[in-house]
Amino acid sequence: MSEETPKKKMSLQEAMKQQLEKKKQATAGKSAANGSMETKKMKSQQTKKVSNQRRKMGV
Repeated sequence: MSEETPKKKMSLQEAMKQQLEKKKQATAGKSAANGSMETKKMKSQQTKKVSNQRRKMGV
């Protein structure tokens, strides 16, 4: 049993390294493939002001 626990820890460590590598490759591939997706049309961050003209007029 004492031999199995270090092996599991090493395999877990290796698995985490592999997942991190895959994640890095996926993000690198995604940014290269979807370059057009990153350059979206900019939206105005100013919100539309509500007209309170009716409240002023008393209608």
